[in-house]
Order: sequence, then C-alpha cells, then structure tokens
Amino acid sequence: MRVIAGLAKGRKLMTREGQDTRPTTDRSREALFAMLQFEVPGTRFLDLFAGSGGVGIEALSRGAQEAVFVELSRDAAYCIRSNVKTTGFEACSRLLIKDVYQAIRQLGQEGQRFDIIFMDPPYDHDLEMPCVQAILEAGILEEEGLIVVESSSKTDIIPPDDRLSLEKVRDYKVTRFSFLRNTAVPSAVESRME
Repeated sequence: MRVIAGLAKGRKLMTREGQDTRPTTDRSREALFAMLQFEVPGTRFLDLFAGSGGVGIEALSRGAQEAVFVELSRDAAYCIRSNVKTTGFEACSRLLIKDVYQAIRQLGQEGQRFDIIFMDPPYDHDLEMPCVQAILEAGILEEEGLIVVESSSKTDIIPPDDRLSLEKVRDYKVTRFSFLRNTAVPSAVESRME
C-alpha cells in the first residue's frame, strides 16, 4: 500500500498482517479522494477504525491540516505510528489507542470538531449507524461537515435524523462509500429566523 498523491506521494505504508484489519485498497482510496479532492485541504480529519492509517495519511498528504487516528488494536497502532513517521506527518497527527465510542466521547469532552470524519468499521457487524449516532451525540462534526462511511456494498446507510443528509453513495465492487453531510442549522440562525 502506498500514498497515492500529494506531499507524501509514493511513500510505502506498513500494513498489519492477518484478518483483523482490512485496509482500504489503493484503488478504493483513489476513488474516495477523487470525490473529496476539493474538500480535504485545510480540514481537520478524523480516521475511525483507522487500521494502518492509510486514509488519514492520504488526507494529510493532500493538504488536511490535522488528522486524528482512532484504533483499538495495538499492532495496528504500531503501523500507524510507523506510517506517520515515514511520511513526515508526526507534527499534525494524533493517535488514540482505544475503543471508537470511548474516543468519540473523549473528543467531544475536549471540544474537538472535525470537517471530515471517515469510518471503516468491520463489514457486516452493524457498527455503522451506532457510530454515526455517537458522532452526533458528541457534537464533533462541524457545521457542513462530512461523515464518510466505508461499508459492505450490501449495507444501506440511512441518516438517523434531519441533522444529516445522505449526499451520495458510490459502490466499488464489494465496498460502498456513503457521504453524510451535517445540515444542522446553527442555533443563532434559528433564533434570527423566529
């Protein structure tokens, strides 16, 4: 696996052996970032179920201001640390080695907010919507921010309420990317409209 474009283009990334992690393939990452190319520069990017960190590192390579990686597996976290060092993005990266839901709560308590949140939970475990709900409850998605869910192509992602709209869905073989936009109206605007 390699960084596809940007500052670290061509750098080889370490991946974890075995079946516990399933890295987003180079082709899928290329397709994903073709759709995100104008949104990534200058963003704060959150990579949930980060695995080897390939998606968050790709975002940094393409101009994201900062990336936070969340991964429970210590072996996978070792890969993230190594890959961040190899690509030279240590100063703009943060790694949380913990359960995704604990990390989301912690980031919410810290007042952290992200422009793009990417999640790639294990396929066919029904983790996608509980994770989306946790993001909304923690308030970590910026206004007009984007949640990108990578899932099995058999999984339908439906916004849990009117704070999110399903902007687009793209399938690549067995993989589906669902794009959920934060459409919540700021309270100050709501009060002016009353």
